[in-house]
Amino acid sequence: MKILVVEDEAHVASMMHKGLTERGYNVTVASDGNIALKMASENEFSLYILDIMLPGINGLELCKQLRKNKVNGPILMLTALGTTENIVAGLDSGADDYLVKPFRFAELEARLRSLLRRTRHTEDVSEKLIIDDLELDVDAKSVKRGEAAISLTATEFRLLECLMRAKNKVLTRLELLEKVWGVEFNMATNVVDVYVNYLRKKVDKDFDNKLIHTVVGMGYMIKSS
Repeated sequence: MKILVVEDEAHVASMMHKGLTERGYNVTVASDGNIALKMASENEFSLYILDIMLPGINGLELCKQLRKNKVNGPILMLTALGTTENIVAGLDSGADDYLVKPFRFAELEARLRSLLRRTRHTEDVSEKLIIDDLELDVDAKSVKRGEAAISLTATEFRLLECLMRAKNKVLTRLELLEKVWGVEFNMATNVVDVYVNYLRKKVDKDFDNKLIHTVVGMGYMIKSS
């Protein structure tokens, strides 16, 4: 579960990062609205926590931009001003909930659980990614091409899901390392190339229509025919 925290107060951001990481969330922190907008355009997050008072663009404008860019994940707005007008402004900008500062971490965690439950209830029973005759079921963790089931390891599945979510977009080896293996993975390794080859043998080898493509000098992509 990936969460983007956008907070310019270092002690608040540190508290949220530490607490949420300890509870198993994958947390990314941005201290500037413009930086956060760029991060959101390049990565997919399950949930967003936005402070209203931010350098760059403020949280309200950031929220509007995220919704304009078709970001559908739940957004929790943090505000030091608990007036009705400020709460309404946050919700009208596209936020799903708000939390007034200062807050206890237990309340923050409860709000996040509620938002994530609410999101699950409004989603389809199973999210499926489909490109031509290749189908990946995110919730069932299954893959098939045509009528043939494809057995993947957990890492192969994450890599394929990453490529499919970026359909027709080139992803560099560095981007794939960060998204699939984590930013602390050894950047000098050729693990991306090795796993792409594994995927090709399972996803493309027995089919005339090849979906996984190498873009020389840049990276890899999945594109439809």
